[in-house]
Amino acid sequence: MKPHHSLRVGKRRSNSQAGISLIETMIALGLLLIAAAGIMTLATVAMSTTETQGHLAARTAEYAQDKMEQLLALPFKDTCTDTTVFPAQVNCGVGQGLTAGGGLDPNAPVVGYSDYVDKSGNPVAAGANWQYVRVWQITDNAAGAAANLKTISVLTRVRYGVGQTGILPTSTITCLKSSPF
Repeated sequence: MKPHHSLRVGKRRSNSQAGISLIETMIALGLLLIAAAGIMTLATVAMSTTETQGHLAARTAEYAQDKMEQLLALPFKDTCTDTTVFPAQVNCGVGQGLTAGGGLDPNAPVVGYSDYVDKSGNPVAAGANWQYVRVWQITDNAAGAAANLKTISVLTRVRYGVGQTGILPTSTITCLKSSPF
């Protein structure tokens, strides 16, 4: 009888649709691994850029502002206060106060016009475990009405960036100080 034979044909399945094989699964996992490795590389670059350009650059601006506030708090004719220490101390012969001089090159800091801070912003010695260098320059504007005016510039640079080999984060702040203030 033929009806028995037709039932048998209807129950037959194709092996190609029985499910995914171990080889197909391994190929899919391999492709996923390659994609994940590419994304992880981008994540690493993003994290180091965020640390260097976000956190470290913000700290350089903060520490430059701290030094500027310390210098602006000095009297206009001060020539003896040592501002390389915190709190600043009157120490004639060592301190420069607001005497014209200094420079803005962190690779060649001028003694009396530079200091170093650690990662928390605490002053440290030059040879110690410092993270930021601050250098400043004071210029007398001695022309006519500007004779009672000084320009104060402070530059702060981080010692090293995270995963960075190029330009280090740096901040520069410039202010004018007038006499009698």
